Amino acid sequence: MFFHIKELQYRAKPEKPDPVYARKLQEVLGGQYGEMSVMMQYLFQGFNCRAEQKYRDMLLDIGTEEIGHVEMLCTMISQLLDGAPAAEVDEAAKDPLIAAALGGMNPQHAIVTGLGAAPADSNGYPWNSKYIVSSGNLLADFRANLNAESQGLLQVVRLYEQTTDPGIRDMLSFMIARDIMHQNQWMAAIEEIEELDGKIVPASFPRELTVEPATRQFLNFSEGEESSEGRWASGPLPDGTGNFEYVAKPQAEGQTPVLSPPADHQHSTPGSKPYVVNPGQKQKPVNR
Repeated sequence: MFFHIKELQYRAKPEKPDPVYARKLQEVLGGQYGEMSVMMQYLFQGFNCRAEQKYRDMLLDIGTEEIGHVEMLCTMISQLLDGAPAAEVDEAAKDPLIAAALGGMNPQHAIVTGLGAAPADSNGYPWNSKYIVSSGNLLADFRANLNAESQGLLQVVRLYEQTTDPGIRDMLSFMIARDIMHQNQWMAAIEEIEELDGKIVPASFPRELTVEPATRQFLNFSEGEESSEGRWASGPLPDGTGNFEYVAKPQAEGQTPVLSPPADHQHSTPGSKPYVVNPGQKQKPVNR
């Protein structure tokens, strides 16, 4: 059961309308790493959680907070569109080069949403549930959550740098703070689960069923050997099962692929063999 409180979690009031910036904010609302994505990701992970109740409760705490962040962004976008005619363009976008990159105001704000926010990204592409991860494996999911918060924070910081409006910056400074907190939460949760189950996902698959040497080899598949200098190429494996091995010249271990000719009815490969038209009659493959 959910309750809605009329007041926003934090202030969302721009100093003046700016329809071009409203378009930019759509990315952190309905883009791949926007607030709609983390909201749905955390809520579905929580709804589906079969683990200890503290994890379910934590997921639903953060997911519900993200609903509020969606409302804050929608409120900000709507105010940035106040009084905006369909043809309005930001002063900067009047420069042909910048206009080509930004494209001015999103016409859908004037045509489709009635000067309101949309569940879409900055180019008007609709939000997609394929953006979210909810696998049932908490370690895999929490790592996906850390990535989502990292990418989302990066985008919000970039948007902060693209405005001087004190009201917008005020709201974004709060969102940046919460994204920092959420990254720390996911890192703490990941560390806790790794201490219980190990660092590999899934931890339950028997290692003896793998091609064991391949679990520790770094394969040099590009020109140069600079990659050998990284932590990933030597020293102990993070999962504690041995040491990295650098393979400077990987060798092929498989067979040369030779596939059987296709069946006649597949009509796949001209010239592979004759095609029988009628019993007792053969037709040569057609040259193409």
